[in-house]
Amino acid sequence: MRNDMKDLTQNIRKVAFGLLSLLVILFIYLSYIQVVQSEFLLTHPLNRRTIEAAHTTQYGMILDRNDEKLAYSKKEGDIFKRKYPYAAIAAQVVGYDSVTYGRSGMESAFNGDLTGNSTSVAHLGAISHVLGKKAGNNVTLTLDINVQETAYKALGNHKGAIVAINPKTGAILAMVSKPSFDPNMIDQQWKNISTDENSPLLNRVTQGLYPPGSTIKVMIAEAALKEKITDLKRTIFCEASLKIPPDYILQESHLEAYGNINLEKALAVSSNVFFGTLSLELGRNRMANTFERFGFNKYPVGQDLQEVASHLPKFSSLGDGDLAQTGIGQGSLLVTPLRMAMLTSSFANKGKIMKPYLVHKITDSDGNLMKTFTPEEWLIPTSSQLADEISKMMVGVVQNGTGSSASLPGVLVAGKTGTAENPQGDSHAWFIGFAPADNPQVAIAVIVENAGFGGSIAAPIARQVFRAALQ
Repeated sequence: MRNDMKDLTQNIRKVAFGLLSLLVILFIYLSYIQVVQSEFLLTHPLNRRTIEAAHTTQYGMILDRNDEKLAYSKKEGDIFKRKYPYAAIAAQVVGYDSVTYGRSGMESAFNGDLTGNSTSVAHLGAISHVLGKKAGNNVTLTLDINVQETAYKALGNHKGAIVAINPKTGAILAMVSKPSFDPNMIDQQWKNISTDENSPLLNRVTQGLYPPGSTIKVMIAEAALKEKITDLKRTIFCEASLKIPPDYILQESHLEAYGNINLEKALAVSSNVFFGTLSLELGRNRMANTFERFGFNKYPVGQDLQEVASHLPKFSSLGDGDLAQTGIGQGSLLVTPLRMAMLTSSFANKGKIMKPYLVHKITDSDGNLMKTFTPEEWLIPTSSQLADEISKMMVGVVQNGTGSSASLPGVLVAGKTGTAENPQGDSHAWFIGFAPADNPQVAIAVIVENAGFGGSIAAPIARQVFRAALQ
C-alpha cells in the first residue's frame, strides 16, 4: 500500500511538472507573438482583425508633398471607407485597402501609423482598439502628384514604368506603373484585376525586371575611364559588326559603321561595337566589380520599397560574346527601373547615390509632427571628377545624339537612350537622365515595353516629365 502511494505521488509530480513545462512553453510563445511578432502581425496585409477594426476607425490620410489627398477615410453609415481621389494614377504606390483582399502599397507598409496604433499598444491585441486613438496619423509622401499625373498620362496606352527622383536627396517625386487599376473598385473588380495577364497589381518600377539595353553604357564608360582602359582622346574603329571568337558577331543597330570614334561620340551614337570592345578589355573581374561598386547586388535599398533583386550574370563563367552583350545591357542582365534611376543619380549627384525614399513625415490628426524622414547617403560608387565627365557626355547624347527628343528649351538635359532586345516580343524603349545638368533637380528612368527605339519613344516621354518636375 505504501509503495502504491509512493508511485501515485511520483506520477502526480511528473504530470504536474509536465503541465508546468507546457505552460512555460505556451507563455514564452505567446510573449514572442505579442512582443517580437506584434508589428509584423499588426501590419500584415491579410490580418483580418486589424482590417475589420479599421473600418470602424477613421484612418489617417495619405498625402503628397503638397498636402494633396491621395487616400482618406469617409464615413458611410456605421463604417469608414477608404477613398482614392487619383484612382489609377498612383495605385501601385498608395495601394488599396480591402476587408476581403487585404492591403498593398503604403496602405500596408504604414498601416500601424495610419491607424494610430503604436507598436507599444498594438501588441496588446484587442485592448489596443480601446487604448488606441480615435483617428489615425497622416502619412505625407515625397510624391508630387502633378509630376505623377504627367508621367502617367505621358505613358499613354503603353505598358511600362517611370520613376523620378531628386538626386540630391533620394526623394521619389513620381513612381508610375502601367497598366494600373482603380483602388476604389478593388472589391468589385478583384477577379479581373488579379487575373489580368498584364499584371496591373505589379509595381513595375520596383518589381519589373528588364534588360537595360544601351542605358548601361554610361556605367561601362565610367568603368573604362576609371580603369584607364580608355580616355577621351582614344579612338576605336567601329565597323558595322564586331567578330568575337570563336563564332559570335556583335552588330551595330541598323548595321551602321561609324569608323574611328572616341568615347564621347560612341556614347552619343550608342555604338555597340565600341562598348562591346571596352567590355572585353575590362574583362570579367572588372566588369563584376563595376556592377558591385554601383550597388546592383546590394539589397534592400530603402524605405519599404519592396524592390526585387537585379539578375546579374555569373561573370566568371561568361564567354566573350556574353561579356560583350552584358556591356551593352543585353544577355542575362535584368534590372529594375528604380536601379537605373539610381545609376543616373550617381552622375547627377557628384558620384553619390542617396537612398531612395517615399515617406517624408508622419503627423497626428492635429498636425503635430510624429516622425520625419531625412535624406541618407547610400553609396559613393564613383568620384566627383568621373561623374562630371560622364555627365558632360550625357549632355552630348541629348544635344547631338540619340536623346535629342528629351531636350528642353533653356534647360541643359543629360541623358542616355536604350533599345533593349526582348526575347518575348518587340524591343523595350529606355531613357535615363537628369536635369538641369548644371544643377540637377530630377533624375528619371523611363521604360516603355515593346515600344521600339528609346530615342523616339522614351525620350519624348522623359521630356514631359522633366518639364513638369522643373515647374
